[in-house]
Amino acid sequence: MIVRIMGEGQLDIAADDLTALGELDDLLEEAIESGDEARFRGALHGLLDKARAVGKALPEDSLEPSELILPPADAAMDEVRKMLGDEGLIPD
Repeated sequence: MIVRIMGEGQLDIAADDLTALGELDDLLEEAIESGDEARFRGALHGLLDKARAVGKALPEDSLEPSELILPPADAAMDEVRKMLGDEGLIPD
C-alpha cells in the first residue's frame, strides 16, 4: 500500500504491517477523543515513526497514487480530527 506522509513523501508499506499501524491509529483516535494534547502528540509520533520504520521510501519523482494520507508530525489535533474517516486514518 502506498502511503504519503504529508510534507515528507511516499512509503510502500506491506499489508502485513497495516495491522500494527491500525492499532497505533486507534491510540491516536482515543487521544483525540480525550482532548489530551500530550497523549495526542505521542500517538501521532508513534504512528508516523512506525510507518517510517516499516515502509520503503519511494523515489521523490515517483508518480504512484497514494492510497492513504498521514498528517505531518507537527499537525494540530483539530487538523488530524478533520482527516479522520469513519475508520480513522488507517482503514481496517
